[in-house]
Order: sequence, then structure tokens, then C-alpha cells
Amino acid sequence: MALRVIGTGFGRTGTHSLKLALEQLGFAPCHHMYEVREHPEQLAFWQAAARGELPDWDEVFAGFAAQVDWPGARFWRELAEHFPDAKVILSVRPADAWFDSLQATIGPFLREPSAHDDPARHAHARMVHELIGRQIFDDRVDDRAHAIGVFRDHIAEVQRTIAPERLLTYQVSEGWGPLCRFLGVPVPDTPFPHANSTEAFRARFAARDEQGSSS
Repeated sequence: MALRVIGTGFGRTGTHSLKLALEQLGFAPCHHMYEVREHPEQLAFWQAAARGELPDWDEVFAGFAAQVDWPGARFWRELAEHFPDAKVILSVRPADAWFDSLQATIGPFLREPSAHDDPARHAHARMVHELIGRQIFDDRVDDRAHAIGVFRDHIAEVQRTIAPERLLTYQVSEGWGPLCRFLGVPVPDTPFPHANSTEAFRARFAARDEQGSSS
């Protein structure tokens, strides 16, 4: 199965909601950072990519119909070229709101990681820092002006590079309409999924850390 949809948007632009929406529309399963965390066999692909050793994208995304979020979005150019028939969705949101959400959720994970007792978690954290914190944000993810500049430059570069008929620039707050029109599928009669808010993200990780400390 070749990817049918490529998501180029940064994390914290509604990528988890977009993942759920795409899966509901039939583009399932959809790859997201969660897949890397939940499927240990995925990690080696992205560790290699972080070292500059690009993996076999067909192998990385075997069985997936779509991809959103990092780490895949880090390689949006390569994926758009490798899967030329895939449609491209650039998820966006207002820049200041994006930065605030980033800092309140995944920002700490993009910085130089501290050691974890769990080797798998430590390896994942190292990959995330290298691939995103350093290679995308130059280890300045806390610098509002710099991070927002990177965010805006990324949006402009995707829009400049991908043919207009292949690209949808999209905010999840727009709901089903634009997404379904772009993908050529019917609008579901169910509400658009909204998941992974800042509050939900922090609660989930607090619960995970509490479970880890008690195990």
C-alpha cells in the first residue's frame, strides 16, 4: 500500500485530530508520532533518518494509507517525491497559538533529553530531540521569535513547492467540508474529531509518568 495522503504540518497543528478524521474517511491506518512510540520496530527507521540515512519509505509506511505529524513531516519533500500520487495536507493554525501549545505540551520533549530508566523511552527521546529539536529548530525551540519564524517559513516553503491542485492548507477548526472536498469523499454524519488538546495531552502524560513511577 502506497501512502495516499501526506501530512506536512508541524506537531500541535491538530495532527492527532486530523489522523482520526482521515481514518474515519477511509485513509486508515494513518501514521503519527504515536505509532513510533507504540510500535518499537518503527524507532530504528527514524533513528537512521536522524543520522541522515534515509530509510526505505515503502518499508517505513508499509500498511499505512496516510501520514501526519512528525517524524514523517520532517521529510515531507522526500515523501511527496516518493509517493507522487499522494495528496498533501498542510495543517496550520495561528502562529502564536501554535507556539503556546508547543511549549505547554511537546516542547520539553524536543529539548536535550535527560536520561530515562527505560532504554526504549530514552532512545525515542534522543531521536525526537535530534530530528525535531535540533534539525528543525536548531535547539531554539524555546525562542518564540525563532520558532515562529521556522513555523511560518515551513508553511511558505510547502505552499511554494507543492502544486496547488495537490495541496490543501487546512485548519482542523474548518471541519469536514474542505477536507472531504479535497479528498473527494462524502461528508460523514458524525462530528469532526477533536483530540489531544493541551489539557488532554498533559493529563495523559501525567498518568503515564505516574504509572511508570509506581511500576
